[in-house]
Amino acid sequence: MNKRLVIKLGTGVLTTDASGLQLDRTQFARLAAEIAGLVAKGHPVTVISSAAVAAGVAALGLPERPLSLPGKQACAAVGQSQLMRAWQEAFAAHGLTAAQLLLTHGDIDSLQRRRNAENTLRELLAFPGVVPVINENDSVAVEELRFGDNDRLGAEVAGLCGADLFLILTGSDGLQADGHRMPVVTDLGDARRHVTDEKGAHSTGGMGSKLDAVAFATGAGIETWILDGRRPGQLAAALAGKDVGTRFPLTP
Repeated sequence: MNKRLVIKLGTGVLTTDASGLQLDRTQFARLAAEIAGLVAKGHPVTVISSAAVAAGVAALGLPERPLSLPGKQACAAVGQSQLMRAWQEAFAAHGLTAAQLLLTHGDIDSLQRRRNAENTLRELLAFPGVVPVINENDSVAVEELRFGDNDRLGAEVAGLCGADLFLILTGSDGLQADGHRMPVVTDLGDARRHVTDEKGAHSTGGMGSKLDAVAFATGAGIETWILDGRRPGQLAAALAGKDVGTRFPLTP
């Protein structure tokens, strides 16, 4: 059975380990190949992609990520085209076309704009070989820059396009408890006991924002996984129901 997938990729997954301020083209190539494999099997895929700010920092030759909100927004304005070029080139190698959508939470909260976004997504996914790549419109919105690294936006988009699975790729191997991976979580309230404020130096989200996104997605009837974005094969393994990352199944 074909499943509609929304795959969220954080900044730490798409940038180099050394600096966090350069797009990791090796990662783009590997992830695009894995996504192409899913599309070839008939699964419609929508990508939620962070890393526009990091790409802008590199393009502007800045030594570090700006601290000010206008500085981050300026970097996002420059970096968004760099980010899309990376996806376009990576998907083109597999005969796929990347389609850019820039959204804000306001677009989803507004009934009319939500309907417009939903119609656009439905039309794009009807074309064979098209992969929508969505990012928050950071040059005019502030939610992702301040809070969630696209985690909540990814969950909202998953609901918007009626996804069957929401896969969050991050820098850790699922949710950890006392140094051990939690394979399955059915009690989100209890799981939050194991969350710390720790996050990557160049990420704006953390595990807390990911669990918020999990709560939103599972509340909308979408099974969700948190996976290691640096480990090959995680997407196909989760789709097959294998023991990878942390699975958040729907509970009766």
